[in-house]
Amino acid sequence: YFVPFYATICLSGIIAAMIIQFLPPLSYKKDTYIDGSKPDLDSELIPESMSAAKYGYLLALERASKVKGVKSTVTEGLQNSLDMMFGVLPVIMAVGTMGLIIAETTPLFAWLGIPFVPLLNLLNLPEAQAAAETVLVGFTDMYVPSIIAASTIESDITKFVIAALSISQLIFMSETGSVILSSKIPVNIIELMAIFILRTLVTLPVIALCAHMIF
Repeated sequence: YFVPFYATICLSGIIAAMIIQFLPPLSYKKDTYIDGSKPDLDSELIPESMSAAKYGYLLALERASKVKGVKSTVTEGLQNSLDMMFGVLPVIMAVGTMGLIIAETTPLFAWLGIPFVPLLNLLNLPEAQAAAETVLVGFTDMYVPSIIAASTIESDITKFVIAALSISQLIFMSETGSVILSSKIPVNIIELMAIFILRTLVTLPVIALCAHMIF
C-alpha cells in the first residue's frame, strides 16, 4: 500500500496547505520576511519568453555559481549534521519517549480524543474509540500514534488512516515544533497547537475518503 499511502499523504497535505493559510492563526500573520521587509513578487514572475522549467534551471545555475567551493560546502554540511545530531535528536528522543509513556500509562489522550469519536464514526471508521485516543498524541511525536495503533487496533483501514494522519498533521513537538519555537519565526506553542488541530480537522476527512476508496 506504499503508493496509495504516499499519494493520500500528498493529497491531504496539498489540500491542508490551500485551506489553512486562510484560517487563524496563520491568516493573522503578516506577509513579510523576518527582518520586516516585504517580498518582491515581481522577482518571482516567470519571463514571458521562457518556460517555467528553463527559468528554474537558470535560477539553479545562478544559485550554484554562488557556492564558494567543495570544501566550504562539505564543512557547512557537516556542521549542520552535527547541530542536528546534538541539538535536535535529544529533543526528539526525550519528547517522543515522554509522549509514549503518557499515552501508555495515563488516560490523558483518551480523554482528549473523546470529541473525535463522533467524527470518526461519521467517517465510518471501525474501532473509532481506540482510534480517537491516537488523534492528538501525534502532537508529541509523529510515530507514537502508529506505535499505539499497531498494538490496540485490528482494522487495516483504521490503521491506514491513523498512519497517514500522523504524518499529515505535520506539527509535532519532538522535531518540527521544537525547531520552530527555537527559531525567530513569530509563532508560539498555542498557535502551533491550533495549527495542529486545524490540520487534523482538514486532513482527516480527506484521508478517510481515500482509505475507503483503497480498502
